[in-house]
Amino acid sequence: MLRDSIWPLRRNYNHMKKDIDFHPVTGVKLAIAKKENATGTEWAVYIINLNLIELKTVMITSKGYGELNGEPKKTSTLRHMIEELGPQSIAKIESIDPVVFSLTNEFWVSYYIMDQIFDKRFIFTSGSFDPGFITSIPEIGLQGVLHA
Repeated sequence: MLRDSIWPLRRNYNHMKKDIDFHPVTGVKLAIAKKENATGTEWAVYIINLNLIELKTVMITSKGYGELNGEPKKTSTLRHMIEELGPQSIAKIESIDPVVFSLTNEFWVSYYIMDQIFDKRFIFTSGSFDPGFITSIPEIGLQGVLHA
C-alpha cells in the first residue's frame, strides 16, 4: 500500500527532473592527489573552481564500485556540501584510501551559479591511478590525477 502511494510521487519527480535545464559544466575540475606528511602519504579528493565567479550550494556524492580481490565490492555513498566555493579556488572534499583505487570511483557534483544549476559526474576508472597517469597538478601544487 505504501509503495502504491509513493509511486506517483516518484513518477512526478522523474518528470520534473527532465524539465530542469542543466547547462554544461565548464571551469570545474576534480583531482585526486597525494600529499606527503609526517605520517606518510595522504590521498585526498579536491574540487577546483577555475571560474571567475563563485559556486553556491556545491553538493558532492562519492561512491566506489567494481571488483576487489575477485569479489564484487561497493563502498558507502558519501555526501558533502560546500556552501560557497569562491572564484578560482580549491576545496578538499574528502580523504581517500588507496585501497579503493582498484575500484571505479564516481563523484557526482552539482552546484549553482546565480540561479542556474550545473551537474556533472566525474568517473575515475580502476586504471586511473597507475603510476604513468600520476602527473603534477599545478592548480593545487600536488601530484595526482586530474579530471576535467
